[in-house]
Amino acid sequence: MEVSPNAFTVAGFCAAFGIGRSLLYEELKSGRLPYRKAGRKTLIRKVDADKWLDSLPKGQASIPSAAVEA
Repeated sequence: MEVSPNAFTVAGFCAAFGIGRSLLYEELKSGRLPYRKAGRKTLIRKVDADKWLDSLPKGQASIPSAAVEA
């Protein structure tokens, strides 16, 4: 049976979302990503992580100029 986490630790969040600790701490400090404290441990709820991901700007696909000239 596989268990899905309800919350991420700092290391778990960084691994799951492919970002570094510095960016994570910037997002936490700014308030864009809510977190909880369990003693000294920082926890990010999965629902908050998903909302944070959805709030990021969407990328724009662009065709490289070299491909247009060919």
